[in-house]
Amino acid sequence: MPSFVYADKCDGCKGQDKTACMYVCPNDLMTLDKERMKAYNRDPWACWECLCCVKACPQQAMDMRGYADFVPMGASCTPLRGSDSIMWTLKFRNGTLKRFKFPIRTTEEGTAVPDGGYAQGGDINGVELFTEPDSLGSPVWSKKGV
Repeated sequence: MPSFVYADKCDGCKGQDKTACMYVCPNDLMTLDKERMKAYNRDPWACWECLCCVKACPQQAMDMRGYADFVPMGASCTPLRGSDSIMWTLKFRNGTLKRFKFPIRTTEEGTAVPDGGYAQGGDINGVELFTEPDSLGSPVWSKKGV
């Protein structure tokens, strides 16, 4: 289900040139209506449902209708981003609350090492994944067999 904006909560990131949701959307779907100063998803059908915009919104003005297997009908799932973690709050129809806290990445933008510091795993046409031999501590497999 695509993300959507609660217009009454959205403040357009206080008139910034680019809102938080616009900055993080990998598909460039979030747009700021400069007349109303409210963000919106300009093409819900193209939404990847990655939740980046929902997690990044400082005003908690974005949401997404959850799938029945994740959030049962009538329930809600709200992320609250802190400086070092994201707290997910699930509220069920009967009023029960469940909270899950997960750490977030704190690597400075542009400083991530693409291979994670592992040595290259050998032949790109080989059967192993990029970091598999080094990260598993196993020898590089040959193409002819394991």
